[in-house]
Amino acid sequence: MKALITGITGQDGSYLAEFLLKKGYEVHGIVRRVALENQDHRLWRIKKIKRKIHLHAGSMESYASIFKIFNKVRPNEFYHLAAQSYVDYSFQDEFSTLSSNISSTHYCLSAIKEIGLNTKFYFAGSSEMFGKVREVPQNENTPFYPRSPYGISKVAGFELTRNYRESYNLHASSGILFNHESERRGFEFVTRKISHAVALIKLKKLKFLELGNLQAKRDWGYAPEYVEAMWLMLQQNKPDDYVVGTGDTKSIKYFVEKAFEVVDLKYEKYIKINKKFFRPAEVELLVADSSKIINKTGWKAKTKIDKLIEKMVINDLKLLRK
Repeated sequence: MKALITGITGQDGSYLAEFLLKKGYEVHGIVRRVALENQDHRLWRIKKIKRKIHLHAGSMESYASIFKIFNKVRPNEFYHLAAQSYVDYSFQDEFSTLSSNISSTHYCLSAIKEIGLNTKFYFAGSSEMFGKVREVPQNENTPFYPRSPYGISKVAGFELTRNYRESYNLHASSGILFNHESERRGFEFVTRKISHAVALIKLKKLKFLELGNLQAKRDWGYAPEYVEAMWLMLQQNKPDDYVVGTGDTKSIKYFVEKAFEVVDLKYEKYIKINKKFFRPAEVELLVADSSKIINKTGWKAKTKIDKLIEKMVINDLKLLRK
């Protein structure tokens, strides 16, 4: 079995590559050419498996580049994880977020169709598609109301995936994944910003942490578990869309408090609220109803949020002490 992954150098892509290798897959990934030129900086998440996988230099902004790689690899399964995935940045540069996220999804779907491949397609949706939520908790039938350019781009990708499934009979599925974090999370994301800052403060290398809205609530899970959910979707006889989350929601304030508790500190002394970190349009409450994927595949989130926070803070302490 061959699998092709976009975003293989990211958090989810690296965990998925490891998961598929253990399943006996031949794993291929699309990376920017600059990543191959600066491997220590850009390929650190896949450093341990680099010799076991096949990397292809390509551009997600170029249909010709994507088409060529699909025609060469001819994968049995394709996982489209690459995106400009930082919500706050999408407000700063909505043009590139919308253009790259939507076009790349379209290019991949079109390449599969035009070459005539029998490739199963996975699209990485996001809970940010629900935005200003219409109901609590959110499931596959909850209407979308995105509140950011990133969320809008993901709704467009979701609809493209569904359209290709219904119009051209592609085995194309979308996973609407709620927040999933890990020790490999990028430093621009609030969870990693918190865990890293807590470690720095504990080691007396930082005096305080600046954050925005502490009241926003999210459904946080552990990323290595979520890549199994992606794989399970493509093992189903019929393609479909699935919400993936823990069913538990906690505020950013809760995440901060528990992170400081890991190092025996009280968070109140070290937190400053800065208005510049507030979004122009906030998403206040996200919580998943994952009944469908649980009932159809048996998948269920295992790691509780307190354990997730502990893992992230301890990992950052170890990295800073090296």
